[in-house]
Amino acid sequence: MNDMSPMNGYGKVTGPMTLTIQRKLPGPAERIWTYLTDSDLRRQWLASGIMPQEVGRPFDLTWRNDELSDSSDERPDGFGAEHTMQSEIIAFDPPHRLAFSWPPGGEVSFELQPAGKEILLTITHRRISDRSNMVMVGAGWHLHLDVLTARLSDTTPESFWAGWNRLRQEYEQRIPA
Repeated sequence: MNDMSPMNGYGKVTGPMTLTIQRKLPGPAERIWTYLTDSDLRRQWLASGIMPQEVGRPFDLTWRNDELSDSSDERPDGFGAEHTMQSEIIAFDPPHRLAFSWPPGGEVSFELQPAGKEILLTITHRRISDRSNMVMVGAGWHLHLDVLTARLSDTTPESFWAGWNRLRQEYEQRIPA
């Protein structure tokens, strides 16, 4: 049930309050790195914000999930049209490893490794506050990676909020109580 194959895309609890999700993506690594670090490309699958290329530097990430798909499905209660979070660069090693803070007290890392003709992207989200947030984080990273995969493959991503709601229910079953 917690299969972490990069092909199935589901995240897995890999430590206390830690979720890891992997995805094989069409390379090269430099292209994927640009989608992680360039605000204009990152906003197409995750969040905008000018990212400094220096450890210790703060930056803002701004999510507008309604803009990630063409659908006009309804946003779940408790989610605004826009959300901004201030982060700080923890690791910056192009095109291999990126990590930044995830307030309050969390951290997200992205690691890129060659996998044949593809690139294995591993996202590890550490110090998630509780199980409820782990379920939401799992569904969120899963769907954001689905959108990234669609962008890299020149295909249309699924409806963001409908997909997130479906995945939230699946992660509710997958994340141990």
